[in-house]
Amino acid sequence: MAMITLHDGSLQEVNENEELYLSTLRHSCSHVLAQAIKHLYPNAKLAIGPSIKDGFYYDIDFAEPISEANLEGIENEMRKIVKKNEKIEYFALPREEAVKLMEEREEPYKVELINDLPEGELISFFKQGDFTDLCAGPHLQSTGEVGKAFKLQTLAGAYWRGSEKNKMLTRIYGTAFKTKDELEKYLVMIEEAKKRDHRKLGKELGLFMFSEYGPGFPFYLPNGMTLKNQLIDYWRELHRKNGYVEISTPIILNRSLWETSGHWDHYKENMYTTVIDEQDFAVKPMNCPGSILVYQSEPRSYRDLPLRFAELGLVHRHEKSGELHGMFRVRCFTQDDAHTYIRPDQIQDEVRAISNLINQFYQLFGFKYFVELSTRPENSMGSDEDWEHAEAALKDALESLGIDYILNEGDGAFYGPKIDFHLIDAIGRSWQCGTIQLDFQLPQRFNLEYMGADGEKHQPIMIHRVVFGSIERFLGILTEHTAGAFPTWLAPTQVKILAVSDKFMDYAQEVKAQIEEAGIRVAVDEHSEKLGWKIRQAQKEKVPYMLIVGEKDQAEKTVSVRSRANGDEGAYQLADFIARVKEDIKSKAMPQA
Repeated sequence: MAMITLHDGSLQEVNENEELYLSTLRHSCSHVLAQAIKHLYPNAKLAIGPSIKDGFYYDIDFAEPISEANLEGIENEMRKIVKKNEKIEYFALPREEAVKLMEEREEPYKVELINDLPEGELISFFKQGDFTDLCAGPHLQSTGEVGKAFKLQTLAGAYWRGSEKNKMLTRIYGTAFKTKDELEKYLVMIEEAKKRDHRKLGKELGLFMFSEYGPGFPFYLPNGMTLKNQLIDYWRELHRKNGYVEISTPIILNRSLWETSGHWDHYKENMYTTVIDEQDFAVKPMNCPGSILVYQSEPRSYRDLPLRFAELGLVHRHEKSGELHGMFRVRCFTQDDAHTYIRPDQIQDEVRAISNLINQFYQLFGFKYFVELSTRPENSMGSDEDWEHAEAALKDALESLGIDYILNEGDGAFYGPKIDFHLIDAIGRSWQCGTIQLDFQLPQRFNLEYMGADGEKHQPIMIHRVVFGSIERFLGILTEHTAGAFPTWLAPTQVKILAVSDKFMDYAQEVKAQIEEAGIRVAVDEHSEKLGWKIRQAQKEKVPYMLIVGEKDQAEKTVSVRSRANGDEGAYQLADFIARVKEDIKSKAMPQA
């Protein structure tokens, strides 16, 4: 057990295996970083330095720019501070004294933060040796408790308070663990993640690109379109088998629709707007209002429910430029929405059916996952009674399925609670993708109805759900999960034919024609290069199968097979090879990345 100091100076005993302890260790390490900065760069101005998932950062306004080459020197200074084992002490001051202290230390960002705190509150600080920082804690008891298992990782630019209108600061990222062994394992994982970076692989494999003419708006290249279309084809097949019908709704709709849905009041800062015929319109950030209009297009009966509308809808959201990140965070993406309209007595059965569909989908790609139940947020709309009913219904559904879940208080959508599915990839990272959101609010706001068995009008419940989350983000996750070695059924090029020399190129084309006829995606390497070069090129492209054709193959009408999984496999009759690949495609088996 360890002791930590909280925001009010009180002490709390925590188990060193708890997440709170690791977060506190990392936050204390961020203060050691800030102290080292002030030792080495006295004119630097400090902003904020929180712990984050997997580490910490500190935003700093340097008088002169620094580079990653400076991190080693900063880290060395941090080790000196840790070695001194200086006590970390809490104290609090009234607002005026707190401002005066930070003004004397020439810390304008701290002064601004203090002035934004509520009137009448004491302002908390933490002191270690010659360093004092404005902070709400929590903290360890001394710098020595930070230990030796920390590492500064990289630099980035960050606008003060996240606003593009403010000054760009230097953000130093680092990480810290309880032991050197844990740190080493994490750093190995980070190096593996760099090799798998979907932005790097996306360029190398010809999947997608971005342009300065559309920051955050992805361009699919031919290989990427093949991959995307294969994902969509499977998505459609799975949904047809599970009773969904597909719809498509407009990208631009009138402001009044978004006012009724609540998006105009709750989400307008993330929406792109325009004026048509002197009326306000918005580019849709979500598909649900369009689905509602389809529901309202004709009378509905209790016999029609559950009614499952699926939509691959192109949505646009105004994300800040500093938050854009490859295909993981874009401004335009295809959301694989489905909106299900149900009776109250159908909640558990429908959540069970959706959960089973999502489970089938993720298992196909080799993903393990965990589940989170998120409850009412501060900016919610609707009555307490509706929220209590909705949250209880989701809890009951999960418990009836025997699904373990993590309760995530206050992180639901503004219109209802939700179940989130977090994928675990090949190197242990988690990604939130699928979601099931129970909504009592939009059916009320749009006066949705169905005729009940009693001959009276009733209000349906609406379920919002996605499996991919967005195709773009899922494609990025899948690229990193497989390291670009996509299963045969998804691979843009499934077979690459390599002629030993140009004189066997005609036979290579004959082989290609027969494979193509079988519906397999195949290409011939037509470069006038040596065979070794062609093999290395196909390996870089992560093609599942290479066929090497030479004099013997041409004479015997065979092909020499080299697979991504097994290497050289010897000669095959072409018909036998085609049958093998077709079976591989049909099985949808995942490769070892």
